Amino acid sequence: MAYFMVTTEGTLVEELARLFRNNMWKLYELSECVISNKKPQFMAELTKELNKMLGIEIRLLIVFHPQINK
Repeated sequence: MAYFMVTTEGTLVEELARLFRNNMWKLYELSECVISNKKPQFMAELTKELNKMLGIEIRLLIVFHPQINK
């Protein structure tokens, strides 16, 4: 199944995250795949903004110092 959201060229990442949350997240939660014609940095910013909107806290793992990973 595919869904398309039409936006303008000047759509900011915050607005795209809001569109995604309002149109996709409420129906299906996390997507298996998001295809975009934007650069990978844009998708990283979209993910960061979406996590912020949804209240998801990201904690990065430090591999060689497990005592720090709390």
